[in-house]
Amino acid sequence: MIKLGFGLYRHMLNEAHYKFAKQCGATHLVIHMVDYFGHEKNSKDNTNQPVGEKEGWGKAGTGSPIWSTDQLKSIKSEINSHGLELEAIENFDPAHWYDILLDGPKKTEQIEDLKQLIRNVGETGIPVFGYNFSLAGVSSRIMGEFARGGAISVAMEKGDETPIPNGMVWNMVYDENAPEGVMPEIDHNELWERVEYFLQELLPVAEEAGVKLAAHPDDPPLPYIRKTPRLVFQPDLYQRLIDIKESKANNLEFCLGSIAEMTEGDVYEATDQYSRQGKIAYIHFRNVVGKVPRYKEVFVDEGDIDMLEILKILKKNEFDGVLIPDHTPQMSCDAPWYAGMAYAMGYMKALIKQVE
Repeated sequence: MIKLGFGLYRHMLNEAHYKFAKQCGATHLVIHMVDYFGHEKNSKDNTNQPVGEKEGWGKAGTGSPIWSTDQLKSIKSEINSHGLELEAIENFDPAHWYDILLDGPKKTEQIEDLKQLIRNVGETGIPVFGYNFSLAGVSSRIMGEFARGGAISVAMEKGDETPIPNGMVWNMVYDENAPEGVMPEIDHNELWERVEYFLQELLPVAEEAGVKLAAHPDDPPLPYIRKTPRLVFQPDLYQRLIDIKESKANNLEFCLGSIAEMTEGDVYEATDQYSRQGKIAYIHFRNVVGKVPRYKEVFVDEGDIDMLEILKILKKNEFDGVLIPDHTPQMSCDAPWYAGMAYAMGYMKALIKQVE
């Protein structure tokens, strides 16, 4: 049975938001443990999702230890007490794996830390850990009245070509004292070698821990952003990632919006291809208009994707994972984020009932 979930950012991990998710019909949560809203241009007071500019999203948790079993169990227990299940954690803290991404001197030390983190996640009983193997992270997006009725949403008009400064990766600053300069340029082959190291080391541990690693596609899916190569910017590159190492722990965090934005392939064929293989761990169920380098995020029912057709494909292939709205346009009222998310959740719940 397809499950209705809800995604919560770090500052939303509290009783009020757990109740809101439950009231919207969610049974499962996908949570973020990293705070992406630390920069003044990208604070939780002025954005409903991390957008950021060339300065990034703020500081990574430099010097902080990996999340402990006790810490994770405490959060899971609180979530369970509100009648919800904790399905996944989304994203490593850049402070915990910057040299894995950059092939730097601390990568061996950091991969051992990530192995312990995945063991902690497994011991806590959290079945999925989502990740985005990217140097630039989410980039090049702007905010404006891009959705129906002038609702505030995000869009892309062109790719950012600003080099990434030293001390930053994945949109966050991990070293404020890094020397002047910018991230060295590499090609796609080098990035694939880095993700292969990551998966070869981590997948056996994840499999033993009972945790699925779930890869997010690039957002936005251009071949290069900020003078860095992207990993999964076309639908077939997901297959290349899966084929690096056969493992029940090697899975996908399937973002419909990102896949629809890709210039090649077809979102319905991709959904069929990967759900048939049983490789989709959970889904970002959001809609867009257009493809890179020009697209707009819109309400779940007004974009290029026929969302009911997606659900029919998932049902046919016996997908039983979680859908979350990820993010959605803000509505013009006193609670823009809440109204937008409630609208998306109601629409999703109705679609799921239609295919059951």
